[in-house]
Amino acid sequence: MARYRHRVRSICVFSGSSPGTRPEYAAAATALGTELAGRGLRVVYGGADVGLMAKVADAALAAGGEVIGVIPQRLVDSEIAHRGLRELRVTGSMHERKATMAELSDGFVALPGGLGTLDEFAEVLTWSQLGLHSKPCGLLDVAGYYGLLLAFFDHAVAERFVRAEHRAMVLADTDPGRLLDAMQRWSPPTVGKWLDRDDVSPP
Repeated sequence: MARYRHRVRSICVFSGSSPGTRPEYAAAATALGTELAGRGLRVVYGGADVGLMAKVADAALAAGGEVIGVIPQRLVDSEIAHRGLRELRVTGSMHERKATMAELSDGFVALPGGLGTLDEFAEVLTWSQLGLHSKPCGLLDVAGYYGLLLAFFDHAVAERFVRAEHRAMVLADTDPGRLLDAMQRWSPPTVGKWLDRDDVSPP
């Protein structure tokens, strides 16, 4: 795979459907949504009107940004869909939701969140590792929320389950602007996934 800088026009934001315990989490979600809109970057997110998800969407909309929500019908039926969006795509399943969000996006940012956020971020990161896409993946590390996860990635490198080049795919910062700058500069690695098969290159 040739090295190049990936042009980012649309960012998928993964985040918690709860607000969390710290006011810093909501503040960071608002700051990210405002920053994305200010840069003219389209926001793609899970389409809900709850938790940090709503904070990101509302901030981007208030700043004049474009926001696309993607939500499965089951959650629409639960009445948590954001009704203030111009574009809300309703899917038949969670799998279809994630695939649609990925297709619409040029990069991925995870705010603090729970199991769903971790699942979404891990999936797109794995796709990048396998060479299935070349889109940057970033963690907005608010109040040290992702410190233990970043330490785990380092541990996985030390234990030879992850290449250092693939660990470096995880962009992390405490500031939304700096994180987005890093995503704009990012280039995909050129090594294959398998540590003990150096002759294998990404597809």
